Amino acid sequence: MSFTLIGKKIGMTQVYDANNELVPVTVVKVDPCPVVQVKTVESDGYNAIQFAAMLQKKERIAKPQQGHFSKAGIDPHHRLCEFRTDRADFSVGDTLTVNCFQEGQKVDVIGNTKGRGFQGVVKRWGFSGGKASHGSMFHRRGGSYGQCQWPGEVDKGRKMPGHMGNARRTSQNLVVVKVIEDKNLLLIKGSFPGPKGGEVFVREAKKVRKAQS
Repeated sequence: MSFTLIGKKIGMTQVYDANNELVPVTVVKVDPCPVVQVKTVESDGYNAIQFAAMLQKKERIAKPQQGHFSKAGIDPHHRLCEFRTDRADFSVGDTLTVNCFQEGQKVDVIGNTKGRGFQGVVKRWGFSGGKASHGSMFHRRGGSYGQCQWPGEVDKGRKMPGHMGNARRTSQNLVVVKVIEDKNLLLIKGSFPGPKGGEVFVREAKKVRKAQS
């Protein structure tokens, strides 16, 4: 089974471990996630737990959005997510919290990198560019992209200016340093992509599960 929870990246700080060594950590706030639906092989073709995250404000709730949540007796949330599991001890209305993870456990964190907009090849790909002297007319360009008359086209995958950032990335095998239950916080060693306040998915490390199986 792989627990997966949705949280919000708060920022980075540092804490002391049991050996009195300073450890850089990223703080993730994971609000309690209620179970909305329990999927089974008989009803859905596979076993999974569907949960909700990020409670909506009542004044922003539209009636069409209330159906699935009201059926489960849960207030509407912004997000619905699920993870596959064969465990049968979950039921609708149960709550998933940061206690799903333990200190010292390895996790994968999935999020979107910071968006950089449209960028040139120097910033996007690390090109060195041309001379900085006057009159060179070649400072931060990418050079020639195409070929001669034949085949007369740009190769697929050529590094060129374009949209940078806002891409889904996964940081694997990060260690949970501390679980603060009363504040719904996870302190995860190291850093991972994404801006402050960005949405991240925290799950049990995939490579660890494969090694155990």
